[in-house]
Amino acid sequence: MKLKIDQEADALYLTLEDEPAAESKEVAPGIILDYSAGGQVVGIEMLYLSKRSPGVDVRRLLFETVPAAAQAM
Repeated sequence: MKLKIDQEADALYLTLEDEPAAESKEVAPGIILDYSAGGQVVGIEMLYLSKRSPGVDVRRLLFETVPAAAQAM
């Protein structure tokens, strides 16, 4: 998994798989899912990042792993 933030494009891209995208669909305004030829989601793009989270310093990201037991709640 790889996260890329393009400040010039004001976008965030999360790569889930190394497979190339065969199709893209905008599922909500500015949220685009990339699909492999087999129909699996391989990437997620979020446009207008600065408008979605104004004041957030994108150079400082916090990643949190939730234990499996907490996910079942």
